[in-house]
This record gives sequence, C-alpha cells and structure tokens, in this order.
Amino acid sequence: MKKISWSAIGLALLVVIGFLVGYGFYNGRDRHPDYALNIDIKPSATLAQYRAGFAAVKITPQITETWTDKNNNAYFDKKTDTFDDRNKNNNFDAVWLAGFQNRRAANTIHDDLWARAMVIDDGQTRIVVVAVDLIGFTHKNALNVRKRLDPKWKIDYSVVCSTHNHEGPDMLGMWGDSFWESGVNAEHALMVEAKVIEAIGQAVGHLQPAKLSVAQDLIGAATLTTDTRLPLVKDDGLYMLKATDANADTTLGTFVVWGNHPETLWSQNLAITSDFPHYVREGIEKGVYDGDKLVKKGLGGVAVYATGCVGGLITTSPEVSIKHPFNDQVFTKPSFEKAEAQGKTIALLMLKALEKTEFINEKIQLKAQTFEIPLDNPMFRFGVAMGVLDAGYSSWLKLRTEAAVWTMGQASFITIPGEIYPEIVNGGIETPADADFNLQKAVEMPPLRSLMKGKYKFVIGLANDEIGYIIPQSEWDEEAPHIYGAKEPLYGEINSVGPQAAPIIHKAIVKMLK
Repeated sequence: MKKISWSAIGLALLVVIGFLVGYGFYNGRDRHPDYALNIDIKPSATLAQYRAGFAAVKITPQITETWTDKNNNAYFDKKTDTFDDRNKNNNFDAVWLAGFQNRRAANTIHDDLWARAMVIDDGQTRIVVVAVDLIGFTHKNALNVRKRLDPKWKIDYSVVCSTHNHEGPDMLGMWGDSFWESGVNAEHALMVEAKVIEAIGQAVGHLQPAKLSVAQDLIGAATLTTDTRLPLVKDDGLYMLKATDANADTTLGTFVVWGNHPETLWSQNLAITSDFPHYVREGIEKGVYDGDKLVKKGLGGVAVYATGCVGGLITTSPEVSIKHPFNDQVFTKPSFEKAEAQGKTIALLMLKALEKTEFINEKIQLKAQTFEIPLDNPMFRFGVAMGVLDAGYSSWLKLRTEAAVWTMGQASFITIPGEIYPEIVNGGIETPADADFNLQKAVEMPPLRSLMKGKYKFVIGLANDEIGYIIPQSEWDEEAPHIYGAKEPLYGEINSVGPQAAPIIHKAIVKMLK
C-alpha cells in the first residue's frame, strides 16, 4: 500500500485555493476602471426654451421553453416537474423571473416590458431619463449604456431607473436555477442595454418645442399600499410631469412617479408582465375604460413610469385590498384583475391631477456625482466572488454608485441608487432600543425632501443602480434582540449592501442639495 503524500495533497490544496482566490478577484474586478462623475451645471438667468422627446421600445425576453408546475408552487423542481426541451440539450433554458423565490420560470407573456425614455432640453442642458420594467439596472449596466451614447445626441446626464418589477426576468443574478447560479441571461441583458440606447436615440430624434407642467396628488393613493416594517412611514404621493407640444397643444409624453413595489401579482405568477404600471401607463395614454366604456379620456403621447421610495417595504401584498374603480368588487388575492384595478385607480388619480398643472419656465440646474459604498453584506460579497452577482469593486470591497439632483423652477428631482426607506426622504426615522447601533438620534437628518426646492419634489428610486434596501442606520437590526419585539431577523438587512449605505447616500445628496 502506497504512502499518502501529504506534501502532494497540500500542494494540490494550495493550487485549488489559489485558483478560487484568483477567480474571486477576477469576478470582483472593476468593470469601469477609474470612472468618476462630478457634474455641476448652473443655469443662466434667461427663461428656458424647452424641447422634449419621448420613446418606448420593447425589452420583452423570448420564452423558448415552458414547463409544467405539477405541484403548483411556482418553483421548478427537477425531480417532479417537466419541461419542453425544444432544442434537445437536456437542459431547461428558462427565463427566470426576478423577485420572491428562486426557480420561478416564466411560462407565458401577459404584456410587454418596456424601456421608456424622456429627454428634456432647456436650450442649455439636456437630461434623459429611461425607465425599464426590470427588478434592477446596476451601475455597471448604466455605465455600459452611458459610454455608448452617440455624442451627436449631446446628452449632459443620463438616468436609467428600474421600476423594480418582480414579474420580469432576472437582471441581477439572485433568482437563477440555484443559489450558486446567476439567473441573468447574458444575451437578454445585452439586448436590454441596446434597447435602452435605442429608446434614447428615438427620444432625441423626437425632440420638439414643448411646454412643461407639473402636478401632484399627495394623498389619493394612501390606501393602495402597506408598509410591512415599523416604523410605519410611506410615501403616498403621485408626482407628474407633462410635456405638451408648444405649437399643437397635444401631449408629447408624461413622466410619473409613485413609491410601490410592482409585485401585486405576487409570487405564484408565471407570466411576464410589468404588473400594475402596465395599466397606469395604458390609462394615461389611451384612457381608462370600464369594459368597453371610456370613463376618462387619455392624454396620448408616451407615459414613462418610475418608482419612488419603496424601502420598508412598501407593497400591495395579498393583505392589501384593492377596490374596483367602477363597482363594488374588492380584490385581495393576487390576480391580473387586482393589478388592473390598482393601475386604473392610479391612472384616474393622475389624470385628474393633471387637469390642473403648473408650468415650468426656469432653466435646469444639475448636480451629479459618483461615490463609494462599502459592501458589508457577506452573502453579497460571496455572490460577487462566485460571479453570481456581476458587480465589480471600485476599490477594496467598495462599490461605486451615484446620485443626482436637478431643479426646474418649482420642480426638483433627486435620484436614489436603490430602495430607500421613506423616512429618510420624508422624516419619521426612529431610534429603537434594540437596534444594532443603539444610536440616540437619527443619522440621516434632515429629511431629504425638506431640502428640495420648489413645490413638486420627485424622488426617483433605483436610478442608475440597484444596491438594495437603504435603511436608516439607527433602525439597522441583524442581531437579537430585534427591534419592536420581532421574533426573527428583519428582511431589509438581508438585501442591503450594509448599514453604511444610508448615511453615505444621504450625506452625498444633502451636499448637492445645499
């Protein structure tokens, strides 16, 4: 019997460890080395001569293989469920849906997903905002797009924000076939980036003289969501911008913001859909119908829907009842009927608010900058090292991200690179005794909206990144005992880069606002 060569085993282990370390370092490489952004555009004193352009381009993935969910749990189980192996490769080529559980594969398409673009030009500064019907669009993706924009389009600043749709394909990597495998289809991700660029190009091509006006409804949507985490702080406001053809008085497009997770269809849905934003946009553009009867006329143009403050988490869960806007039906269980009732209700509120708008004549003032946030979440670090999360470090264990602030007269805008808790924006941060940092006062003060100029204050969430939940540091809670008597660790911290995110983002935005 041969002796065991411990030196050979040790050498082999060193080789394996070296390979794994090298693999992790490679996966954590910066995708855009040395990138930095620091924009500070001050407006001239002259009145703005606005032009606006809108476009909508489909980003719906193609479903090539479907499956049979034999136990109806919306989870593809290789042992019991079957699939249609059309290319005969003995592998389920699935479109993995993002949000909720792993292995939730799409079986059909209910409505298209979109990249919807708005370009605003005041004669001096040109800003583009694109909203995509996806769970997230990372900073890497945003920079991939930004670096490929045609210089002839003269874009001063670009924002690509995601609606945070939980019924579309995985764009982050967390919802694949297993914990070890990314759910992102690389070809589809490249297609999305290309379509975002296409939408921007079309919107620039559609630029024409426009009158801009703004409106809001701060209370009408209060009953349509719940805050699933104490303290109970929501952002119920509906914020709207309308661009009208300066010569024809027809609507070129609308930009609307509301803070709610697009997950009304919940975790058992297997159809690709943009969830309730589909019905919001359709109602604003084409009108709101009760069956075949037109109840409220639409505005025409292209509606761009963006998500606001959704941390906390703000959602229309199965516990939230939605009343049909035209009869006494009440929907609680997740369904397309519930999503439609919700979307039509929001569209009606927005259309009513847009009947009385305030015009904007002042030029754009814009600030934007990149900064770093430590990636403290050990599972996210592991995901980066394994290549499940396709994100790179700008410096050791730090992620580059960005935020922006701009004003147009009575309208002001801030962008947030993730899912911010509403109390950071509107106030109401608490300092519960059992929180991990045991802080005596809130760090993220004053509330961001208190520093924003004007009457109409738009907060665009998941903009140019998706770093997860942005939690007030005084409410951060991983270790027992848990705050407010909770029995288990809270959900937000699991999907956050760490407790430093909120203070760093708040500080960066406050600096720009001041």
